[in-house]
Amino acid sequence: MSLYFIGKTSFEYIDKGVSEYEKRIKRYINFEIKIIKDIKPGKNMPPKIIKHKEGEQLLKHINNTDFLILADEKGKQYTSREFAKFIDNKIITGTKHLIFVIGGAYGFSEEVYKRANGKLSLSKMTFSHQPIRVLLTEQLYRAFTIIKGEPYHND
Repeated sequence: MSLYFIGKTSFEYIDKGVSEYEKRIKRYINFEIKIIKDIKPGKNMPPKIIKHKEGEQLLKHINNTDFLILADEKGKQYTSREFAKFIDNKIITGTKHLIFVIGGAYGFSEEVYKRANGKLSLSKMTFSHQPIRVLLTEQLYRAFTIIKGEPYHND
C-alpha cells in the first residue's frame, strides 16, 4: 500500500504528523509514502497546465495493475469502520497495490481522473492539500487498528 503526495509540504508539523502515522502503519503492512514533484507555476501558467504536468509526473509511477484512489472532495465518504472494511476487502481480494493520492494545490488532471479506480472524500468541507495529508494518514492507521481488532475509542 502506498500514499502519494504531489509536492513537498512547507510545514514541519505536517511532516511530523505524517511520519508518526507512517511508522504506526508499517507495523501492520508494507507501506510507503512517495512525494511526486510538483510543478511550480511559471509566469502566466494556468492551473490546467500545472495539473496536466503534475498528472504526467504521477502517472509515470502508476502501473496498470495498481488500484488508484484519489483524495477528492467529490469522492465517496466512509465512516472509519467502513473505510477499514474497504481496505480489508481490497487486501482479501488480492489487490496488488493500493495507492491513495493527495493532489497538489490545483487538484488532478482529467488524465488522472480517467485512470483512477475511485475517489475518497474525508469531509464535505474543503481542506488544503497539505493538512489533508495528516488526516488521511491517520485514517489509514485507524483502519488497520480496526482491521486487527484492536480497541477502538468509539466502542
